[in-house]
Amino acid sequence: MSVPAALGDEPKGAFGPEHAEVYELTYRHRGKSWEDEARDVTRIVRSHHPGAASLLDVACGTGAHLAEFTEHFDHTEGVELAPAMRQLAVERLPPQTPVHAGDMRTFQLDRRFDVVTCLFTSTAFLPTPADLRRAVRTMAEHLVRGGVLVVEPWYFPETFLDGYLGGDLVRLDDRVISRVSHSVRRADATHLHVEWSVANASGIRRFTETEVMSLFTRDQYLAAFEAADCEAHYRPGWLTGRGLFVAVRRTGCTTAPAKRC
Repeated sequence: MSVPAALGDEPKGAFGPEHAEVYELTYRHRGKSWEDEARDVTRIVRSHHPGAASLLDVACGTGAHLAEFTEHFDHTEGVELAPAMRQLAVERLPPQTPVHAGDMRTFQLDRRFDVVTCLFTSTAFLPTPADLRRAVRTMAEHLVRGGVLVVEPWYFPETFLDGYLGGDLVRLDDRVISRVSHSVRRADATHLHVEWSVANASGIRRFTETEVMSLFTRDQYLAAFEAADCEAHYRPGWLTGRGLFVAVRRTGCTTAPAKRC
């Protein structure tokens, strides 16, 4: 998952070292399985591109999805903007799976892939529909023709629960982690305030984070795929409940001047 909306102007605590330390532990305690999600994405991808052998995971976070993808694809790479998250991914993954520093809107790698993924609502941290279109185009340009682009959205405006309260308590052998959150809608974005407490033998640490996540519409996502010369459809529900966009990069050129071969 990439850093919040300003993409470089990081709110206190958001995806920094303190957050990176507890982020995955907390979601796993909640029941999230990066492994199950990656296996299901692999199954979906193979239904569109049975011979897919290479995969790029954009906004790969701590590398949890990518670690599973390495078991299913011959060549894997990641892109992550937040330094603390990227460092954990580098430590977790084998040397043959590089994790590049990069913004999903502008990164440039020297190869194309059969599959590009962008999961766990990472595109929601883009501030405008124009940024979404730019990011989707950049990801699509790293696909071979006929390659598959998989994007997990955040909630749509009509499905977001305004005023939602969240709470987690994780008890481990060496520490206790608590997370309390409050989410509100302001204009076309979710404003999420989170307070963390991490207790261990040396005491209690507290930090806060503020995340701003755009409430893009389904049509805005589909328009971004179309502008990137991809044929997309939305799979409602999926394992996380937020659904999944699955797109295939078209195999031939179009006549539209904005679209490139």
